[in-house]
Amino acid sequence: MKAPLTGVRVLDLTQFLAGPYGSMLLGDLGAEIIKIEPPGGDPMRRMPPYFLAGESAYFLSINRNKRSVTLDLKSSAGRQVFHDLVRVSDVVLDNFRPGVMEELGLGYETLRRINRRIIACSITGFGKTGPYRDRPAFDLVLQAMSGAMSITGEPGRTPVRMGIPMGDLAGGMFAAQAISAALYARERTGEGCFIDLGLMDCLTALLTYVAQYYLAGGPVPRPAGSHHQSVVPYGVFATADGYLVIAVFAEKFWRALCRALERPDLAEDPRFARNELRLKHRAELLSILQEIFRRRPTEEWLTRLEAEGV
Repeated sequence: MKAPLTGVRVLDLTQFLAGPYGSMLLGDLGAEIIKIEPPGGDPMRRMPPYFLAGESAYFLSINRNKRSVTLDLKSSAGRQVFHDLVRVSDVVLDNFRPGVMEELGLGYETLRRINRRIIACSITGFGKTGPYRDRPAFDLVLQAMSGAMSITGEPGRTPVRMGIPMGDLAGGMFAAQAISAALYARERTGEGCFIDLGLMDCLTALLTYVAQYYLAGGPVPRPAGSHHQSVVPYGVFATADGYLVIAVFAEKFWRALCRALERPDLAEDPRFARNELRLKHRAELLSILQEIFRRRPTEEWLTRLEAEGV
């Protein structure tokens, strides 16, 4: 069985993380990815600290399923080669700042004159319009400005960067999704399109219910550590020799957890009978659970929890 994007050719002008991750996802789906690199190569080829056979491990992690070619797009000869590739390609993906593609003679209107079926996706920090359009935006900035960083970390402590670069990764995922949708639309219309994708928009969209709570009249969201704003118990607990996580998202799991703990009385305690009551008495319940989990090693708890289907 062929991969769904078999036969689709993508010209990938992107560097760093968001764009290469997005084009890699398209390659995983079967698209032919031609990575266009400047003279000297993508700077991420030299990203420290780990290397395999002279190649940066960082670079390798986001550039599988790709072919590479070096083009100097600032030269007329390089641009001509790129135009020739556009004629026989389906997608052009870039992550230059707004205006750079036009300065290079590679703006969407130019590409469309060469190939009316071309789909162009431009990934920028804040989109091509608006007051922040010309600002640079790396992952840490996006996490801070979107609000994601303000809800990450322990209560009462300094905001913390997420362990994975979600600002960039979200943009790559949304880009792959948008390009796939544009390819589907082109099958019906015969026309390509331009996709203006802002990383700030992508990460803000992932706030989902956290943002909706605030918009519905709730307080400004704060860090909840490893726990959950709406569900108790849901978080990390220390054991006798390490840590484990407990996630009780339905009442049947609460009763099963109480059986695994050999504390059926907790299931009958009116303070903890339903999730909304457990939320109200969060501090009391978490203290009780933490004291219990410290009594046994992690593996023993896992065996008990799995036996009860938790």
